[in-house]
Amino acid sequence: MELEFPVFDRAAPNRTVPIERIRAALPRLPGGSRVTFEPGGQLELSSPPGPFPGVIADLTADVHVARRALREAGLVLGATALDLVRPPVRQLHEPRYDAMAAFLGEPYGPLMMCSTASIQVNLDIGDEPAVRWERAHLLGPALVAAFANSPAAGWASARQAIWSHLDPTRTAPVPASGDPVADWARYLSHARLMMVRTRDGGLVPVLDGSRFRDFAAVAGRPPSGRDLAYHATTLFPPVRPRGWLEIRYLDAQPPAAWPVCAAVVYALITDDRAAARALEHAAPVSHRWLDAARSGLADPELHRAAAACFHAAIDALPRLGAGRRLIDRVTAFAAARLDRAPAAAPTEEVLA
Repeated sequence: MELEFPVFDRAAPNRTVPIERIRAALPRLPGGSRVTFEPGGQLELSSPPGPFPGVIADLTADVHVARRALREAGLVLGATALDLVRPPVRQLHEPRYDAMAAFLGEPYGPLMMCSTASIQVNLDIGDEPAVRWERAHLLGPALVAAFANSPAAGWASARQAIWSHLDPTRTAPVPASGDPVADWARYLSHARLMMVRTRDGGLVPVLDGSRFRDFAAVAGRPPSGRDLAYHATTLFPPVRPRGWLEIRYLDAQPPAAWPVCAAVVYALITDDRAAARALEHAAPVSHRWLDAARSGLADPELHRAAAACFHAAIDALPRLGAGRRLIDRVTAFAAARLDRAPAAAPTEEVLA
């Protein structure tokens, strides 16, 4: 699991919080989560890999400890996936981020890098990788709608809207032909080059529209395996393969709600019965990524698909070793979210 949170100063919510202030406030985390930061200072907690119940328990403990320590330092974790209070200010100026900023351009590049936050669920590919790969994509729009949590400018998930305005050769879903290996290879080759390494180890942005297949002409040498691997790290499709599956399309949630995302995604992708039940409604809307981001649960078909996903996940969680407390939390989240089905959640509650 990888959780991102914007961090606010309780006394001055419209002020950017320096990364070093956040880092200094955090103690060692008992569950072993790694602490890193996104370019705008968003806090990221990444759990060690492990079995589903253990990861949830350990990361829950880490979020609790981090949240308490930050409160003692006058700081608080944001409750939505888009910072609507502060302008995007980049705090990290590593060569990678400099090249990325130049490539992505304004206004959407700075907004994505500095003002958005997500939940990333990383799952083992299992014994049938192609099956889990397909499920992760088919479930996407229903889950985007279910967990939309960045309302702004007529979007239920303005975070997804921002991503949709970036380079589509690296942010669109991987097109499916039935052969995931060939599909991903084609996606890698056709995606625009974001940057290339120089002989002295630096990074230079590539701004002329060249694709990875043009690498030799751009760099003056054939691409190496290292070049290809690095290129893959600059691609951000909703589902990205890395020897495991990165589920990247979920909006960040309030600090107490992220386990619901983890539980639902894990259940639907790893449990065959849950997947079959959910996909009866999710598969027919699997192409509606932008509709899910714009309308969320206000769209009747997406609402039905999301409800099917939650019902299937709740039924599967006992089989998967989830405890009663987590199952109750998922059930309560579903009741609250699916009963009201707003076109957009309120924007006033920025802090939690």
